Amino acid sequence: MNKRSSILILLSVIGVLLIFTACKVGYSFTGASIAPTVKTFTVTYFPNRARLVNPNLSQLFTDGLQSVLVRQTSLNQITDNGDLEYSGQITDYEVKPINIQSGDVAAQNRLTIGLKVKFVNNKEHEQDWDKTFSAYEDFDSNRTLSDIEDELVPLIVKKLTDDVFNASVANW
Repeated sequence: MNKRSSILILLSVIGVLLIFTACKVGYSFTGASIAPTVKTFTVTYFPNRARLVNPNLSQLFTDGLQSVLVRQTSLNQITDNGDLEYSGQITDYEVKPINIQSGDVAAQNRLTIGLKVKFVNNKEHEQDWDKTFSAYEDFDSNRTLSDIEDELVPLIVKKLTDDVFNASVANW
């Protein structure tokens, strides 16, 4: 290999290294990709605007989203004006029959929770979005909502908080 080829290879390697260091993005083992300039987050209380209201749901979701952000990122939680801001409302809380059998009897019911979320990245506004999310769990029709609610709601809230987390900081 001649001297000119060696210099070109060296310059190429230096160029690639400069590109990678200039485009630094923080990564974690959870799949979150957060710019190093982002240090804080704020989650405002998610009021329940659904027709059927579970009195604990707003607090469960708000606390759940705060918890997943604390556990899976190195961001600090603050009460106002975080670098990342989450706000919204619970829009849907309903039970519908599914798997209809003979005699128009449902074999199962489905509990669905829906919400609207507004995400604002105060460091990179091109990442801002407004989205709706929905998750559900099915249960046997021989059980009532009041029998199963305390078991199913946390499962659904976990799905929703993971979905919001992934859409905002994991860029899924």
